[in-house]
Amino acid sequence: MRVLVVGAGQMGSGIAQVCAVAGNEVQLNDVTANALAHGCAAIRRNLERSVEKGKISAADSERSFQRITELPSIEGSLQADLAIEAVSESLDLKTRVLQALDAALPPAAILASNTSSLSITVLGAVTKRADRVIGMHFMNPVPLMRLVELVRGIATSQATFAFAKQFAEALGKVAVEINDFPGFASNRILMPMLNEAMFANMEGVGSAEAIDTIMKLGMNHPMGPLELADFIGLDTCLAIMQVLYDGFNDPKYRPCPLLKKMVAAGYLGKKSGRGFYQYS
Repeated sequence: MRVLVVGAGQMGSGIAQVCAVAGNEVQLNDVTANALAHGCAAIRRNLERSVEKGKISAADSERSFQRITELPSIEGSLQADLAIEAVSESLDLKTRVLQALDAALPPAAILASNTSSLSITVLGAVTKRADRVIGMHFMNPVPLMRLVELVRGIATSQATFAFAKQFAEALGKVAVEINDFPGFASNRILMPMLNEAMFANMEGVGSAEAIDTIMKLGMNHPMGPLELADFIGLDTCLAIMQVLYDGFNDPKYRPCPLLKKMVAAGYLGKKSGRGFYQYS
């Protein structure tokens, strides 16, 4: 299978890695050479860690890495059976990427979006192949998390869904069918919980450490909600909450003012070195 992944950040590089380990030929693209190099370096490090942990042999690690080719541009004529966009959670950016892929790839190619909240129906409608557009929402970190939400837009064909399901399962993932609603199932449930934890922190109910400890020890969560928000990225959390708020017109999805203030200040969580916690 020939797979094209657009976006070499944490999600895109993880998707490229699992596709390559499963034996697919992968092209990885990003907007700058530096971002592309950074993504490939992250894949190399992750594969080396897998060797150290005995999950993969050194030879298989090297073969997997060699299956990944850096692709400087998605303009012109491209060849792939499946293209997965994993760019930032922006409708405008994803629209431009999908339109470029639609123009560059053969008519039979499937276009998948790794969006965590945006409408697959809307994304499919900007292309000339809406029946071949589907949501493939991988979980972070991609090499470790088994779930993929498969999201049908209103025009997504049964053949496209069957293709995506079979492909996800070939990666060792569990593919769950979800219909196209804001936030799908995962983030419609998860993000309001994180948002409420932020309200509790803002209102002085407890410190970040106290709130996270309550959820870890009292509810047996592996990570506290504020720690998890930092890991996801507070800008991503805000974008998803805004999609929920706009999509449902329901005040229960109102983004926490503290979240908006932190994003405006550049406190984006682990990736920026500061969020609800500070990181070295």
